Amino acid sequence: MNGVIEALHIYDEHNSPILSHTYTSRPLSPSYLLPFYLSHPAPRPNLIYLSQTNPPTLVFSLAHANLLFLITTSSEVEPLLVLEFLHRIVDSFEEFLGAPLLAHKIESNYDVVAQLLTEMCDAGTVNTTEPNALRDMVEVEGWVDKLLGGLNLSAGKNFAGGLGGGMGSSAASSSSLISQNTPALPWRRANVRHTSNELYADVVETLSVTLAPSGRPLAAFANGTIAFTTKVSGVPDIVVTLSGPSGKHNLKGIVDLPVFHPCVRLAKWREQPGVLSFVPPDGRFTLAGYEVDLLPFDEDGKPPMGNVKLPVSLEIKTGLGLTGSDFEVRVQLNKVFGSSGSVQGGGLGARTGLQGRGSGGGSGPGGGFGIPNAGTPASPSLHDLVITVPLPADVRNVPEIRPSKGDATYNPGERVLEWTISNKELAQGMSAFVLRCTVVGQQVTEEGEEGDPTGFGFGGGGGGYNYDEPYQDIAVTSTTKEKGVDKAWEAERDEKRQAQNKILMPSSALVSFAVKGWLPSGIKVESIIIDPRKSRGMVEHMKPYKGVKYLTVSKGGVEIRC
Repeated sequence: MNGVIEALHIYDEHNSPILSHTYTSRPLSPSYLLPFYLSHPAPRPNLIYLSQTNPPTLVFSLAHANLLFLITTSSEVEPLLVLEFLHRIVDSFEEFLGAPLLAHKIESNYDVVAQLLTEMCDAGTVNTTEPNALRDMVEVEGWVDKLLGGLNLSAGKNFAGGLGGGMGSSAASSSSLISQNTPALPWRRANVRHTSNELYADVVETLSVTLAPSGRPLAAFANGTIAFTTKVSGVPDIVVTLSGPSGKHNLKGIVDLPVFHPCVRLAKWREQPGVLSFVPPDGRFTLAGYEVDLLPFDEDGKPPMGNVKLPVSLEIKTGLGLTGSDFEVRVQLNKVFGSSGSVQGGGLGARTGLQGRGSGGGSGPGGGFGIPNAGTPASPSLHDLVITVPLPADVRNVPEIRPSKGDATYNPGERVLEWTISNKELAQGMSAFVLRCTVVGQQVTEEGEEGDPTGFGFGGGGGGYNYDEPYQDIAVTSTTKEKGVDKAWEAERDEKRQAQNKILMPSSALVSFAVKGWLPSGIKVESIIIDPRKSRGMVEHMKPYKGVKYLTVSKGGVEIRC
């Protein structure tokens, strides 16, 4: 596969093209390409083959921040390479233009965007994609250039004399300086200098758990990402040591499918699993990623027993009430985390300092007077608790929604009930929350026809109001029926209603939350060390501040089945 990328097209939230960059050949125009892409039903795959175009075209897509990125090619190409290139484009745009990435930022900074796209892909072949290397290649207009541009002055000539050193000569020789100072490491800029030297590690794990109606976990996975931030002068050589719940020796058996930044020395990881040795890029980058099976099979191949610890437990009861039209969702906060033995609600997360000082306090995660800060491993904090309950298509309305805490709303368009418990309410110390709802479907008469949706007896079907009968006869007939009601008939009617309401009950519920200071896998950063023997250009006896944050996120990832 030696194909090339032919063009990149970017569309805004209204599917209007805002940028089209052609690398080679004569690709499809953005206005001609978009209808073919939209003709595929959602959710659309990231790779679509258009056989009806001439020539047949492969379309790679990525949706990010209400923007649509499409790459086209008419030749065979490695799919993962192009998809990764799309992600690198988004990362580079956010690095140079700022996050969040908006359409007007791309349009107003086309000079920077064009340079980025040209440097990242040369004639359709992927080239430089590291942000640190792109910093030395892409010229970004600074505040001096903007000031002089507004005054219609030349930064190279008119302003050179005033600075004494001749800015024009320095600008003229910038390209030669860049070529001379190009680092041997493509991911790190040359001559990096920082006034404050800091090293930060943020470990984020995303939960994906499926629970049985009894609450027993059927499958549980944690997908982790280690984001690293370096603000250190010179060329530091860093060693990060990871450990599992029972130490470093079993980390290899816990971590599955590890992926690393190109700066990581793979030989060191293979020799000592859990040890990451690398020369980092300057700034923030993704150091590593991994997956952890929270319900692994034991050494004998026996299935897991289901002992996953979650910050919340969920229980659903359906078919409640006289006619079975009510259901109840109960949320329980589990007190199983941290040295204090509980998950706290609210508060701000703190970074655990690995030395000297920091918001984590001292050399550990604690705060002042022996009280640990919320959001640290000693005192994890629960935030952004949202329970989503999808409802069947037969549900017409949810007239009664009664949460014990928080706000619950029903969206009839998407047929989703969303229950949000604020961080302030989580911080009040309550451990259980209950939501009870009543659902209503299309009313059906005994003959099976649809009844009156208002319930006032004016609809079609059996038992309708008869205006031709005398008023006295109606009163007598009504009184007679009320006196002669058969209890067996009432019981049979309630059973029919319960059977009808059974199909209106929810079959699952999803939980979204964030926990600061806790990871379900138990992985933690044991140490962050700068090797002074291998580092170059660093200030002697310099001791940077080091900090670690842990965060667990579930965006509808915990699901319980009824």
